[in-house]
Formats: sequence, C-alpha cells, structure tokens
Amino acid sequence: MDPRLDPELVEDGDTRNVVDRYRNWTVEAIVADIDARRHPFHVAIENFEHDMNIGSVVRSANAFLAKEVHIIGNRRWNRRGAMVTERYQHVRHHESIDAFGEWARDAGIPVVGIDNVEGSVPIETYDIPRECVLLFGQEGPGLSTQAQELSVDLLAITQFGSTRSINAGAAAAVAMHAWIRRHIFDQHPPPPPS
Repeated sequence: MDPRLDPELVEDGDTRNVVDRYRNWTVEAIVADIDARRHPFHVAIENFEHDMNIGSVVRSANAFLAKEVHIIGNRRWNRRGAMVTERYQHVRHHESIDAFGEWARDAGIPVVGIDNVEGSVPIETYDIPRECVLLFGQEGPGLSTQAQELSVDLLAITQFGSTRSINAGAAAAVAMHAWIRRHIFDQHPPPPPS
C-alpha cells in the first residue's frame, strides 16, 4: 500500500474537507506534500481581543499555500472558521508585535500592513514583494500603531460601497489573492491613477 495512505481512512472512508488528491492520505503526508510547494509569503494577524476572523485567515492561507500564519498577541484563537485547515498550515505564535517584528527582521522578510488608514496605497496598484509578510489588524480597530510603524508599506483594498471596511478574514483573502495574481500568474499592477 502507498505509504502516504492512512489504513483507517482507506477502510472507513475519508470524510475530511480535502481535495481529491489527498483523499485517504495521512495528515503528515499532506503537510509534507504541501511543504514542498508552499509560496514564500507569510500572513500575520494581531489577536488582542480573541478575533473570530483568525480561523478564516488560516483557512485562506492554506488555500493559497502561504508559508506560515503568525498570530500576534493572545495564543488562543477561534478555530471554527479554519475548518480544521490548521492541521495542514504552519501556525506560529508571537507574544507581542515587538516579538513578531524581531522575528521578521531576523528572517529578513519585509512586513506589508493591510489597512485602509490614511497614507495607505491601493493594493491594486502596489507591486507586492515575492517574499513578505502580509500583516492584518484586529477586527474593528485595525492595525495597531506599532504594527503600522513596523510595516514597510501600508496598503488598502479599494472599496465602492457604504461600509468603512471589510472584515479581516475577507481582507486577508483579497490580499493573498493579490499576491497570487502577481507572483503565480505574473499579472503586474497598473500604475496608480494620477
């Protein structure tokens, strides 16, 4: 039998939310296969108020093959929205924005903040670095002042309706897809409008 397969899943059936390619594979085999193909971008989110969006961020990070998800602040997070994808996605915890910033500096990876704050530029016109961390703030208050100062650039997702912002989980998915369009499909952003 293929060593990647889990005998119990083969016998009992695999009801997990995995693509057909991974049907009946062990979690370890799936992670090893994904690790061989992960993209070089990371995703980070501040978690000071037990943000319910973190599960969605983890799930989207798995869908877009992010290298790692970084949770800054509270260690506990609501896993419900992750739909068990945290088993296949590397998730790292940092006690504070300072600890996260130290990790990013040591790794030599630029941090790009995503929030519609004054001075941010449209993500649609920004050439996202291949290796970077896309940093998101807490739902509600957005990026903390420290997180904004840590970011090499601040990006905003252009919106057209009446609401001030979209939720952090949706913003993370949009930003990760912008990275995919640029670095997987080689779609370069247009110049900013004059």
